[in-house]
Amino acid sequence: MSGSWLLLLAVLLCLLLLAVVLALVVTDPGPRGGRGRRVRPPRSAFRRAAKGGELARRQRAAIIINPTKVPDVAVARDELAAVCERLEWDEPIFYETTVDDPGTGQARLAVDEGVDLVCPLGGDGTIRAVAVALAGTRIPMGMLPRGTGNLLARNLDVPFGDVEESFRVACSGRNRAIDVAWLELDPVAEVEADDEAQAEKPVTGPPVERHPFLVMAGMGFDAEIMGGTSEELKSSVGWTAYVVTGMRKLFVKRFQVRWTVDGQAQKQVAARTIVFGNCGILTGGIVLMPQAQLDDGLLDCVVVSPKTIFGWGALAGRVLSRSEKDMTQLVRRTGSEFTVEVDDAHPVQVDGDVIGEAHRLRVTVDKQALIVRVR
Repeated sequence: MSGSWLLLLAVLLCLLLLAVVLALVVTDPGPRGGRGRRVRPPRSAFRRAAKGGELARRQRAAIIINPTKVPDVAVARDELAAVCERLEWDEPIFYETTVDDPGTGQARLAVDEGVDLVCPLGGDGTIRAVAVALAGTRIPMGMLPRGTGNLLARNLDVPFGDVEESFRVACSGRNRAIDVAWLELDPVAEVEADDEAQAEKPVTGPPVERHPFLVMAGMGFDAEIMGGTSEELKSSVGWTAYVVTGMRKLFVKRFQVRWTVDGQAQKQVAARTIVFGNCGILTGGIVLMPQAQLDDGLLDCVVVSPKTIFGWGALAGRVLSRSEKDMTQLVRRTGSEFTVEVDDAHPVQVDGDVIGEAHRLRVTVDKQALIVRVR
């Protein structure tokens, strides 16, 4: 009997571990149902000239395509041009990303062209690159999500899996302002202005590398998984590739984290990972950060630090139950500026892309800096 109970306990723990891996690193690439929703008229229908009832200038979109995420670029261009024609928009301007420019330069060119809408067609990296160019402008971004990501689309209720439907929402949906978060790798130390002796000394250190993110960024376990999952495996088995890697990385060595929230020092902790979130809903409706809001000018931080398989099980239970209480294995904080310092360099990811290793991080947020189109 005792053996049976131990087997049952092991099975339950494995299921909980799988759930927490999914919660931390996996997004659902499947289509969202739009059935039963009323179709919003195209935005051009609301733009009439003051006299004569004629349509005002037809609007125009720029579509920035990541060709590595689109099976047939020519077919995609034809389909999206047809959507524009049905919605009485001008023929769109198309750009393609390159290895050297994943979308930022193309988005800036589109802004210079005076377009009314910029739509990245690609994965989370393409969306992030375009957002850099549009942040601070009033030109909206319409998401045409592809790849194994799509967490931002999920949190904003933007359809994915159907590019034509996503584009229709981009053209005819409503504007929503969201926050843009920024992560700096090994930022240069600041000098106290009132310390003349220190101020005379040059501040040395690597140049600041400032990376935007719209969903989540992290150091440790989550970045290890992102970096350890091959593109070939993701292409063949989809999001389950992250689960395979996650089970291997589950007991990556913990590291001491010294951190602050809005200038206030926090208790040092031995962590598996530290994650910063602009939104908190993950795959399957799992809520990792219950208080996270996309437009409140704040970020939520989660420090995950289980020691054993039982600790991982307790953590998974707390997350799945949507409890907002902290525990030894799970500490959550909210703020507008975070700093992190660790002894050894660890990998860092933003929105699923590993951007390098660092000893120190600085994370900030610009409130409602980006306009996106939603239903």
